[in-house]
Amino acid sequence: MSQTELFYAGIMLVSVFVASVSQVMLKKSAERPRESRIQEYLNPLVIAAYILFVGCTLVTVIAYRGIPLSLGPVLEATSYVYVTAFGVWIFKEKLDRRKLVALALILGGIFIYAFFG
Repeated sequence: MSQTELFYAGIMLVSVFVASVSQVMLKKSAERPRESRIQEYLNPLVIAAYILFVGCTLVTVIAYRGIPLSLGPVLEATSYVYVTAFGVWIFKEKLDRRKLVALALILGGIFIYAFFG
């Protein structure tokens, strides 16, 4: 992989990570009770999360300029790892055997692509 591809892959990974953070922001906002439906959607945390999502989408489009199209979904799959880690760390969710097997399969696919793709 060339230096340019590594640079754009890094950009894509950062974008996927930030998108995962925005998902956590949305879940945190959903946990808080609101007085009306409009307040559920028009509060600073939700607005910031959606702004991050839009920014991540734009950054991902830019990243696709420098990486092969086949690499994009592999890098996007890292979001499952981030979201699971945030769920365990922030929301105190249980990490059962099924989730561990699923994460192992995802990571295995990423490594197979990285070394043999």
